[in-house]
Amino acid sequence: MIYMDHSATSPVRKEVYEAMEPYLKESFGNASTFYSLGREAKVAMENARKSVAKLIGAYPEEIIFTSGGTESDNIAIQGIAYKLQSKGKHIITSSIEHPAVIETCKGLEKKGFKVTYLPVYENGIVKVSDLEKAITDETILITIMHANNEIGTIQPIAEIGEVAKEHKIKFHCDAVQSVGKIPVDVNELNIDLLSISAHKLYGPKGVGALYIRKRTRLEPILYGGGQENNLSPGTENIPGIVGFAKACQIAETELESNVAYLTRLRDKLINGVLNNIEKSYLNGDREKRLPGNINFRFTGIEGESIILMLDGKGIAGSTGSACSSKKLTASHVLKAIGLEDADSHGSLRLTLGLENTEEEVDTVIKEIAPIVERLRSMSPIWNKDDSLWKDNTKKCDF
Repeated sequence: MIYMDHSATSPVRKEVYEAMEPYLKESFGNASTFYSLGREAKVAMENARKSVAKLIGAYPEEIIFTSGGTESDNIAIQGIAYKLQSKGKHIITSSIEHPAVIETCKGLEKKGFKVTYLPVYENGIVKVSDLEKAITDETILITIMHANNEIGTIQPIAEIGEVAKEHKIKFHCDAVQSVGKIPVDVNELNIDLLSISAHKLYGPKGVGALYIRKRTRLEPILYGGGQENNLSPGTENIPGIVGFAKACQIAETELESNVAYLTRLRDKLINGVLNNIEKSYLNGDREKRLPGNINFRFTGIEGESIILMLDGKGIAGSTGSACSSKKLTASHVLKAIGLEDADSHGSLRLTLGLENTEEEVDTVIKEIAPIVERLRSMSPIWNKDDSLWKDNTKKCDF
């Protein structure tokens, strides 16, 4: 298998698994207990907190552990909204956020909050000028992702954070796709709250973190035993937390070399596909994107078909459109950058990881072209009226 879907999840590194193993066996204590096994677990957790904090330039006491990015996003957004609702009920986000942010904001709208969804334009990047125009006296929170999970575009987070700071508005950043892949420093980026998920940087699933800047107060949305400053109550996942910390340590050590390596592979794959397949395009900004992210679109075909045929060749990727049992729905991210449904359905996301090689990239380039050609040969729209695809302003539903 050539695995190119690292934005969905990454494999657990050998060093991470080895760090976790003792806490799955002999050191299995509950960190809330007072005897030796519990104290041992507590020490491991606090050491892990230091490692996670160090990767993003934070203090250990500013880190709480969660079950992952979705919980972190919910705690941050709802926690600020309910804590500051007496000052205002306006939230600003972008139109291409992860569902963990979009759906949380929609839920708050049902409870009387007003949400502004900023546009991103063709390159998938928010304009700071749009953000400034959207701010009102009622604005209490800005939540913008660092890098998009589908098209990999990197937002001007430092500038956004500066605007938030100037207006004394809390700023949350979903950095699930960026931490461990590109440099992230919460102070340089002017971030008040930041979400992380371990399984996106070669750690285990089911564990994440939320950075909360000192003196930032949140209203709890979960209730229980009081763990993690009463914000993420429940028995801590010590093996997962230890693995998460190890993944952060490795990411910090290897960051510069990993960025260079993945950028080289990414650019080779982009150039190889675009130069060999007619009417193929790159979704998102060419330069301001994650090192390992590529999102193509091929006119005249459906992305799901590409995925299935690539899978038959032992290549794992994903599509820019979501598929349910009832209907095919175009990606909200691709629609936000101006693509019609037909073009959105013809998208393919390939996200690279450290185990990928140049030989694998060559193989993928070689295999995609005949797959696209075959699918186009079976497409009644591509065959019947090729001119339709030359004008992206025309709507074409499959």
